[in-house]
Amino acid sequence: MTTTTTTPGPVTRVRNAARANWLFIALGAVAVVSLVRIVTDTNDLTSVGTIRAAIIATCPILMAGLGGLWAERAGVVNIGLEGQMVLGTWGAAFFTYHSGSPWVGILGAALLGMIGGLLHAIATVTFGVDHIVSGVAINLIGVGATTYLAEATFTDLEGGGPRQLIGLPTPTTIDRIPGISGSAADLADKHWFFISDVASFVAALTTKISLLSLVIFALVVASGWILWKTSFGLRLRSCGENPQAAETLGVNVYLYKYVAVLISGAMAGIGGGFLALVASSGFSTNQTNGRGYIGLAAMIFGNWRPGGLLAGALTFGYTDSLRLRDTHAVHSLLLLVAVALIAITVLRVVRRQIAGAVAMAVPGAALLVWFLSTDSVPRDFTSMTPYVTTLFVLALGTQRLRMPAADGRPYRKGSAG
Repeated sequence: MTTTTTTPGPVTRVRNAARANWLFIALGAVAVVSLVRIVTDTNDLTSVGTIRAAIIATCPILMAGLGGLWAERAGVVNIGLEGQMVLGTWGAAFFTYHSGSPWVGILGAALLGMIGGLLHAIATVTFGVDHIVSGVAINLIGVGATTYLAEATFTDLEGGGPRQLIGLPTPTTIDRIPGISGSAADLADKHWFFISDVASFVAALTTKISLLSLVIFALVVASGWILWKTSFGLRLRSCGENPQAAETLGVNVYLYKYVAVLISGAMAGIGGGFLALVASSGFSTNQTNGRGYIGLAAMIFGNWRPGGLLAGALTFGYTDSLRLRDTHAVHSLLLLVAVALIAITVLRVVRRQIAGAVAMAVPGAALLVWFLSTDSVPRDFTSMTPYVTTLFVLALGTQRLRMPAADGRPYRKGSAG
């Protein structure tokens, strides 16, 4: 009797190593934040309230980034995410008000975002319009259309006006999970190193969290599985890498690009719906505040992959939530960023990347001096933290990025021949 043993192939080993690296980075990040919390005596850095606010701030950014991921993996640059999110805010408010169900409102948000995606697909895929030009046009159309629609449909409604609609029902909220929520909150209140910080995450994810937030995180996992584990995903990604080769293998490139951009618009629309029904007390015009662009930045930071996108969106959401707490928390963030930059500096010195090390050392030292020489930051600066973080993350994320090879390039059927 013979037995056959199988050993993991090179691809499997690389994937396992990548997962281990992400786990190590996540645990290391929590440990660093915990250390900064103790040194600065700023327990608000990882309090349950801060983490809950970070989750709320992360979700719309995450959906915008996920929309960008679907489109760009098929080779279509979707700068119009902001406009599609704006359309989603109106769609969520309109359908929620007239149906009485926030879940119907979310479907309406996805529909309005999908309409924006359809316009972008017609312009870029069918007529070959430059992707950036089309995306900017979609953003302008989104803002103009929602302003007009809000004035036309919400002015005479209860709780409505020409620029808003409040008092809408919200998606189901999970108040607590018996045996987990209370224990995690108790551990978080002890302010122990690392353990209490992890407990804060558990408590925030199991106490007073919107079910829509969990649906959004599930969509990230589902998107990763569909795009990388199914034949449909393989064909779609081939359209973003080499559409001519995909065409020779019988792939309908136009169809896959259309599907990807429609899904992209729907994802962005859901992000807008989250803003109107969960993150805010209702709809108001232009309430996205650049989150579509930040989502695009998170996608680039994540190297066009769901795991990296999630890390980038959480970073932006976390800094956005801190500015809503107090200036002392943002002041402590200076030390956190300085430590991160110094750590990257050391890593690049070890790798003999001297120019890169200097580029990280200078701002790291400047932030450290700023932290040590002050007790707080100007309140006006706190409102800038998510946008400063965007620039900071993009500066770091430009290393070792690989966008889809045919992303943004024009394609015409029959060009393979």
